[in-house]
Amino acid sequence: MRKNTSIPLLSFGHACVDVYQGAVASLVPYFVAERAYSYAAVSGIVLAASLLSSVAQPVFGLLTDRRAMPWLLPLSTLVAGVGIALSGVSDAYAVTLAVVAVSGIGVAAYHPESARVARLASRGSHSAMAWFSLGGNIGFALAPLLVAAAIAAGGLRFTPLLALPAAVGAAVCLPVLRALGRGENASRTAAAAPSPDDVPSFVRLSLAVVCRSIVFTGLSTFVSLYATQRTGGGRAAGTAALFVLYVGGAVGSVLGGALAGRWDRVTVSRWSYLLTAVSVAGVVWVPGPALYGFLALTSAGLYVPFSLQVTLGQDYLPSRMGTASGITLGLTVSIGGLASPLVGTLADHTSLRTALTPLIVMPLLSWLLFRTLPEPGASPAAPSAPLRTSGPRSADAPSSAP
Repeated sequence: MRKNTSIPLLSFGHACVDVYQGAVASLVPYFVAERAYSYAAVSGIVLAASLLSSVAQPVFGLLTDRRAMPWLLPLSTLVAGVGIALSGVSDAYAVTLAVVAVSGIGVAAYHPESARVARLASRGSHSAMAWFSLGGNIGFALAPLLVAAAIAAGGLRFTPLLALPAAVGAAVCLPVLRALGRGENASRTAAAAPSPDDVPSFVRLSLAVVCRSIVFTGLSTFVSLYATQRTGGGRAAGTAALFVLYVGGAVGSVLGGALAGRWDRVTVSRWSYLLTAVSVAGVVWVPGPALYGFLALTSAGLYVPFSLQVTLGQDYLPSRMGTASGITLGLTVSIGGLASPLVGTLADHTSLRTALTPLIVMPLLSWLLFRTLPEPGASPAAPSAPLRTSGPRSADAPSSAP
């Protein structure tokens, strides 16, 4: 299958899967309204979606390093969809936790293999990987709209309708499985010996992604409720805030790929995190409708580095690209969910604004960590070069990883 066909199909499948990551946060206001869950209780649901996923994604990455498993793409899509579809069927809190956790496992199984296959299909192009990531951002952005449409008529008992994107996503994967497996086998046969792994840089990169994840997960869990409080616009204001948070990420992903074609990935990511710290402060402290503008800037700033971090992780661990994808897309991202109960508990005892204020520090920590990272294949001085003096690079030039 040609590169210009496989990337759009993989991006579409990515959108169908990430609907279910976004759906967890989108369901939070409905759980609060219909079941009177506390902030801590709904944080536990977000944790259930991420905890098993955080452990499972590196495991799936290790497995895909050993052999190609493209069949995981449709299967994991279906598992992710079924878990969310069943989340509103039972009033029992334990059942809701269990099915949401199952959905998290489906998401975990999907991402390492899909990221590795997308890197293969993109032939190292940062812009192509950005378009693959865009699919996930679109899925996130559509999640609050799909959830609202599915349960608007009859409440949470209509969540089984949310299985439809999974069915579509799995169907899209089927015609490309054979071609993807053939392409990966050819790549392994032709590949040269990988470059040495740079484990210290990979660890620092992973810590930066953890800080990013804490911000994004904290906002996606509570920004709907926070916007309702700050604007007085009711549930529609909360849904709009979540939509802005997700759609801004789509813009950021494409922008990140374009910027990485002009400057190196480390420089682009570092500046993005610094600007994001300012915009998060605006979300938390600026009142009224201006919240939506700062939220859009925050979302874009958090997602400019997203696909760049995936390829950086693969380049730091070229001999274990599946594992690198599983950690940067899975473990580090899911760890952000571990912070949600802390934010929720603090909000229960103080206020949402007080609980969200510590999130301002997280992008600054990511910025500091990126200041210590080298650009793979660049001279040691390159990562610290300012934007105005960095030389241009082709967006479609292959990376240093095979």
